[in-house]
Amino acid sequence: MIGLLSIVALGFFLGIRHATDADHVIAVSTIVSRYRSVKHAVAIGALWGVGHTLTILLVGGGIILFGWVIPPRIGLSMELSVGLMLMLLGVLNLTGILQWITNNISHAQHPHGASEDHDHDCAATQHSHAHTHGDYVHIQTHAHDPEFHPHDPGHTPLSWLDSHFGRLGLYNIVRPLVVGLVHGLAGSAAVALLVLTTIRNPKWALAYLLLFGAGTIAGMMLITGAMGVPFAYAESRSRLSHGLRVASGVASLGFGLFIVYHIGFVSGLFTSHPNWIPR
Repeated sequence: MIGLLSIVALGFFLGIRHATDADHVIAVSTIVSRYRSVKHAVAIGALWGVGHTLTILLVGGGIILFGWVIPPRIGLSMELSVGLMLMLLGVLNLTGILQWITNNISHAQHPHGASEDHDHDCAATQHSHAHTHGDYVHIQTHAHDPEFHPHDPGHTPLSWLDSHFGRLGLYNIVRPLVVGLVHGLAGSAAVALLVLTTIRNPKWALAYLLLFGAGTIAGMMLITGAMGVPFAYAESRSRLSHGLRVASGVASLGFGLFIVYHIGFVSGLFTSHPNWIPR
């Protein structure tokens, strides 16, 4: 029992290490390069980790519980998807399309209204009634004509989620989730097969996958938070900021091309004799 607990606990730290794989870091760098906030960079890492964990649990769980067998050509295609995704992210970054989408779609979902004047007339009539912020309801005293509320709406129970994810916009929430899903798809078979060689009990094997996923979330949050620092510093220096974004785009495109070549020709996906070794 103690041995199993130790192995399962090890999954968390192996998940952290897994987050540092080159293709993972390069992919998230193309996304983080568009943000000036370390807080938002950490949120991007968390979303990537959630997407990665979902696929690991789905595919890995299927292999562990139902004995799924993935043919070599399917396995190589799953890994090829990572290369294609890296190429797409690199091209979008280099052409500025990601910036256009971020500016025109994400910001449109959260328009900033005109600043309100909070220096109100003392003669304004004050009264109390129930007031809502989303699904949070409380009783407060406020005045009308003009309308104002004496509390900070950011101090509601939903403020943390809104401040970390709400301002990103739907597009910028879905993007790292999808990237994480693709990465999880490519690595899920290898993780599951590795677990099966050491843990025969399906429940313990699934617990390992869950902790492994938690480790990847924690690891990627640390990585994207560290990435966010230079990008935030460079934001006010347009030349440096542009250089970092171009560098991340070139790295993503170049590494994506390398993966596509290796999977397609070295591992034989584009030939009649594919050779797939989950890793």
